[in-house]
Amino acid sequence: MTPVQPQLFTTAQIQMVDLFAGPGGLDVAAHWLGVHVDGIEWDDNACETRKAAGLGTKHADVRAYGPKDFPDATVLSGGPPCQTYTVAGGGAGRRALDTVLGFVEQMAAGEDISAELEKLHEDDERAGDDNRNGKERSGLVLEPLRWALEALDYEMPYEAIVLEQVPTVLPVWQAYADVLKERGYKVACGVLHTEEFGVPQTRRRAILIARLHGEASLPTPTHRRYYKGKDRSEGVAALKPWVTMSDALRNRDEPFEVVSNYGTGGNPKLRGRRRSDEPSATVTGKISRNRLYSSGWPKHELDRLTKDEAGLLQTFPADYPWSGKEIAQQVGNAIPPRLAAHVLAAALGVEFKAEDLDAVVAAKWDPGIYDRPQLPSMPIATPSEMDATPESRQPSSVVVQAPLRVVV
Repeated sequence: MTPVQPQLFTTAQIQMVDLFAGPGGLDVAAHWLGVHVDGIEWDDNACETRKAAGLGTKHADVRAYGPKDFPDATVLSGGPPCQTYTVAGGGAGRRALDTVLGFVEQMAAGEDISAELEKLHEDDERAGDDNRNGKERSGLVLEPLRWALEALDYEMPYEAIVLEQVPTVLPVWQAYADVLKERGYKVACGVLHTEEFGVPQTRRRAILIARLHGEASLPTPTHRRYYKGKDRSEGVAALKPWVTMSDALRNRDEPFEVVSNYGTGGNPKLRGRRRSDEPSATVTGKISRNRLYSSGWPKHELDRLTKDEAGLLQTFPADYPWSGKEIAQQVGNAIPPRLAAHVLAAALGVEFKAEDLDAVVAAKWDPGIYDRPQLPSMPIATPSEMDATPESRQPSSVVVQAPLRVVV
């Protein structure tokens, strides 16, 4: 008889509210960890995918809600859309960053910035679509901080906070870290490389992990970093080799080469190339434009990557029910669930065996959310602060005992 795999948590399930939830990258990882998620997402297409996947979803604008609307949530997560910031020069990227950092200071001081944000939106309407989209995102990137500060004001603070975005957002996360540290959180933030966590893709994400109890740290890599021209056997011996496209796309028997077909100004010499025995380049919403060619001679063109194959390169389940329109964009916008699992585990103070993660990543996806395979782990000591209701939370009650050691 096959034994029942234990849940990560031995009391009520941990509740997480995921802002800007997208098609479900963080949610899939949360399920693997036995965490219940309510996701807020306003994009119609992403909500179609979430519905098909059986994910808890509120189809709405994050700005219309707050912590009191999700009183059982003890974990806050999110990947807000944002502009391309830069710390160098005096261009639009630098000005946008300075604007956001100024708002962070005002919010930390308890100032109401709603009128200033409204003025930004009014200016946007006069400036045109391109500028409006950028300024709109400047406001949205502040939403996770608003939620965190409001939860503190309501005396229902989140036990853990997880934020992710592109690397240029790191200065914003660092500003958030300063604010959260002043309010009792332990915070870690930095840029992670996805291939170092078993994702068959080179992608970088700026991550913030904040914990109200216990030290905060970024997850430790389990795989070697990819370097162009270096063999996957090279590097730290204790780490696994990076995962290749061939490892992930087992339905393709023939070795191939992916040629990027966008962002080159039409110059073929500038097109990025990756062989199937390497990780994929960053999966974006334009992945369907990439061309695939056989590695042998004479070369011939192969079928382009499907939406499901793009999902596999992001470590979504093979049968994940992508729905709605603009699926390539949905796939490209999501955080890889495998990376998210490592990040969430670090935020929750738990660990798991690498082979157990391999098993759940490879498992089929079933819309019956509570019937899907989940990661086995050592029990968590009870009572757990993360499992408690807002009324019963006591700062001294959070104890995480004997987590499993990560085996690589």
